[in-house]
Amino acid sequence: MTAIPATMAAVLLTRHGGPEALEWRTDVPVPVPGPGEALVQVLAAGVNATDINTRVGWYGTDRAAGWSGAMAFPRIQGSDLCGRVVAQGPGVSAPPLGARVICPTTQADPDRPAAARAIGSDYDGAFAQFCAVPARHLFDVTAAPLTDAELGAIPCSHGAAQVMVRRAGVGPGETVLVTGASGGVGLAAVELARLAGARVIGQCSPAHADAVAAAGAEPVRRDWSPGPASLDVVIDAVGGPGWGARLAALRPGGRCAVAGAVAGPVVETDLRTVYLADLTIYGCTRPGPGDFAALVDLVIAGRVRPRIAATWPMRDIARAQAAFSAGAVAGKHVLIPPEVVP
Repeated sequence: MTAIPATMAAVLLTRHGGPEALEWRTDVPVPVPGPGEALVQVLAAGVNATDINTRVGWYGTDRAAGWSGAMAFPRIQGSDLCGRVVAQGPGVSAPPLGARVICPTTQADPDRPAAARAIGSDYDGAFAQFCAVPARHLFDVTAAPLTDAELGAIPCSHGAAQVMVRRAGVGPGETVLVTGASGGVGLAAVELARLAGARVIGQCSPAHADAVAAAGAEPVRRDWSPGPASLDVVIDAVGGPGWGARLAALRPGGRCAVAGAVAGPVVETDLRTVYLADLTIYGCTRPGPGDFAALVDLVIAGRVRPRIAATWPMRDIARAQAAFSAGAVAGKHVLIPPEVVP
């Protein structure tokens, strides 16, 4: 079992702002797991838009700068976690010591179904050598045929895609458009919609068409416009000026699941498009009961496998986030913390 040091390396978010708000430290106290918590040694941590959005205050700096409320600084971010259980707080017996684990990014409180906390936003996350996590949210993936880096790329992107595909009710024979199909969420949505039996059209830049096709989609260029009444479902993590046209392409009774707005959060559409065609729009953030467990089953069975664009030393987080934002390479960027020295 890993020896647990008194201090650790971590990336501290000291305030809202650019990458200069991130501070690499090697003297951060290792958290002590409290009742119901497990201490997890971080093995890999994915880079995601939500961490960048939270850092710059995109969710709002006055009241709700994080996912679920105002943030306390300094904060250790990191919404994607793959790690190993190295200690258990009072009352914890599972997952067992030594288990390789992942957890959902957004975590529901069983006593308050409408409430949720996000790792790396509402409490310290995976951009460190260790983090303390409520044990009930940890899933044992020791048996998964994936690397630590691949597992560290799963929770946020595949978790969001799982919620969208499930909420939209994607089924066999349906035609599904996935926007931003070369990103982490997009590639995950392509995988999961294909597993549901759908025909998937992936909208992406020409440079990423091969990667999107390898995931199982029929790739189309970024400025492609679908024909009228040609889609059953839109899985959208992009938003932006094309949103209204995507709704107009849905068949009567069509569905649109939304979990992002990288092309712009303010959109315009004709409400007659929505009600005359009986469309349903789903906002997707919080996983429903069983969503993440169903995803973990697919992970353990080896039926999903994220595409890794690059791995980075955790101290190079600013460079990794810049590369992620540039989007030059399809797939996920993953941070690897330094090895723990006893």
